[in-house]
Amino acid sequence: MALRTVLVADVPSLPDSVYGLAEGMSLSGLDLTKPKPFKMPGFSVIGHRGNGMNVLQSSDRRTRGFKENSILSFNSAAKFPIDFIEFDVQVTKDDCPVIFHDDFIYSQENGVVNESRVTDLNLSEFLLYGPQKEAEKIGKTLMRKSKEGQVLKWDVDSDDPLCTLQEAFERVEQSLGFNIELKFDDQVLYEREFLVHVLRTVLQVVFDYAKDRPVIFSSFQPDAAQLVRELQSTYPVFFLTDAGNQMYKDERRNSLEEAIKVCLDGKLQGIVSEVRGVFRNPSAIAKIKESNLSLLTYGKLNNVGEAVYMQYVMGIEGVIVDFVEEISESVTLMMIRPPSPSSPLPSSASKDDVAITRPEFSQKEIDFLLKLLSQLIQH
Repeated sequence: MALRTVLVADVPSLPDSVYGLAEGMSLSGLDLTKPKPFKMPGFSVIGHRGNGMNVLQSSDRRTRGFKENSILSFNSAAKFPIDFIEFDVQVTKDDCPVIFHDDFIYSQENGVVNESRVTDLNLSEFLLYGPQKEAEKIGKTLMRKSKEGQVLKWDVDSDDPLCTLQEAFERVEQSLGFNIELKFDDQVLYEREFLVHVLRTVLQVVFDYAKDRPVIFSSFQPDAAQLVRELQSTYPVFFLTDAGNQMYKDERRNSLEEAIKVCLDGKLQGIVSEVRGVFRNPSAIAKIKESNLSLLTYGKLNNVGEAVYMQYVMGIEGVIVDFVEEISESVTLMMIRPPSPSSPLPSSASKDDVAITRPEFSQKEIDFLLKLLSQLIQH
């Protein structure tokens, strides 16, 4: 399928026609006209790219503990009382869904840095980067380009080979839900036929291997988000938005109000917003609830326990976090969250305490929360 690069402003909305699922996928029992009601399982903690994304230039070693978007990172996150992990899926040139965040992948050979678009690679070419499954093989040196433009060696404390979506379904703890972000390049216009082809390819793997695992789809690409909802109704679909923290020529991406419209127009089940957008516009939460939509958040502030607690109080249903151990522990202690069966109760909680209830605040506590909120939205 051909791609061509254009200004995002030139990207048209998709027409209303509905494509069917990939050949061989069963439509039995699926209702493509109405979204199924969906609620998160209590207040949910979701591991970002597994056990947290990698920030190679950071002095915080936690951001380089496990290779992001790897089986090792996913199963490391599964050791903590979380409900889902979030990861990014792209489709290779030979139609294999793989897990990788960046649009481009880098390597270095003889001092020369080489760049390739992930979706231009065949699966065998993609898997040559980084550590290999066979100990005797040596892969290409995996590099990463930072937001500042530096190309750095992808060094982490615990490395792991790149992986496919199928491998994740087969090798990750079965009780852990998957939040699958459908990843597309912001600067590329994808023809409808291409989107249909990519989404069908991903859906085929999900339908073949998910079994009883909880799955949520999400995407920043509004047409892709609406289209994956058209293609199936088994799994909920959320629209990802920066909520005005970064502006795009496609107005649908620039506010929570526009995100609500995308969801209602496409019969989506929820929104995943950058957390600062919610803190700056808390009144939007009521509008989202009135629209019968779920609301999750992502962003650096979700690594701050107090910011997570504020969201719980505000009625947000879940947070995507990098510091999985710290935030899951914080949620357990602050909200007396039901722990996983393998985790002991916090020492301060009895079995009778294990329930999520909205707290009652003293005036002093309310003043503290309001002051903290005011400070957070200024950054």
